[in-house]
Order: sequence, then structure tokens, then C-alpha cells
Amino acid sequence: MRPGEFVAVLGPSGAGKTTPFRCLTGLTRPDHGTVTVADRDIWRNPRELRLARRELALIFQQFNLIRRLSALENVLVGRLAHVPAWRVLLRRFTRADRQLALGSLDTVGLLDRAGTRADELSGGQQQRVAIARALAQRAKLILADEPVASLDPESSATVLESLRSAVSTGVAVVASLHQVHLARAYADRIMAMRDGRIVEDTPGERSDP
Repeated sequence: MRPGEFVAVLGPSGAGKTTPFRCLTGLTRPDHGTVTVADRDIWRNPRELRLARRELALIFQQFNLIRRLSALENVLVGRLAHVPAWRVLLRRFTRADRQLALGSLDTVGLLDRAGTRADELSGGQQQRVAIARALAQRAKLILADEPVASLDPESSATVLESLRSAVSTGVAVVASLHQVHLARAYADRIMAMRDGRIVEDTPGERSDP
């Protein structure tokens, strides 16, 4: 995956879409071959895996926000790998971190909801906060595991547009999807999986000529 590229992974349930995500995040060791993130073989040793995890962010279908915290505070959690843990626990962030978090919310169109508690946001808005958190992490690769599976069509489109905005900052995005029309509309590349294998790798409708 290249920087600034949106890759959609399509396939029915059980096709194996989640396994590559688990290998990339160090949750599952591959049977053979290598897993390389930002030129690091993440299974070479624990240090390589730890450093690689700073380069990637995982967005879940269930949002995984801290419901009682504001959108801004949830985004600031993305700074955990870059600042002392006590700053996160006490919510004492530097001005630079706050400006980065606010800019990330602005990228996904939620700057005006920065002070709103997560449990007061719609499902689509919560997912966009999760994307902003990944941007504040300064991740080079965002893995989105069925990010719109539980959303209505309008919210799904808004979330995918937010992922496109992340791509415009130079981040690579890999999203597993079930909807072919969404993959065609938003992805630069489409990879289809069946029985644990890639059976097709083709440019999306948004790819450059």
C-alpha cells in the first residue's frame, strides 16, 4: 500500500478479510512470509512490533470511544504513543497536541462538536471521531475493519468521505467492506478475497489514469 492510497478489501463473511488486519497489528502471527509496515518486519522482534504499532491505527466497527469523554478528549487519546501516559490519564496535553487534535476533527468535519460527549454523537459522528483519533496519532496506515457495517447509507458516505480526507494528508487507508458500490466510489484499489486468498486486485473508479 502506498502513502495516500485508499484500498478496499471486498469479500463475503469468512473470506479472510480480518486475518491480514490481525497480522498487521501483531494480533496473529502469519504461518509464513513476512509482514512489513513502514519498512519494518514486525515479527522480527518485539521492538519492531512495538515501533510498527505507532505507525498504524485500527478503526473498529463498534467505534471504541470512551463514551463519557468529549470528542476532543477521545481524539487526544490517539497521542498516547507519543506523550507520557500521565498526560493522558490526567488529560493534561500540550497546546501543540490540542491544536493537532482540533485540526484532526476539522479534517473529518467535526470541529464544531469538539466539546460534545461521545455518547451524545450519532453513530456516524462517533466513527468520524475514531478517524480523527487515528489522524492525531500521526499513523501512516489506517486499518478500517468494516467501518460502515452498522451505519445507514448517509452516515456511511460521510465516514468514507472522512477516510478520503485522511488519504489526502498522505495516510494509506485499508478498509474492509461488503458493499461493492462503495468500494468503487471511494477506493483507489479494490482487492477481492475468497477462501483466504486475493482473487482480484484492480483499480477503483477513483484511481488516477
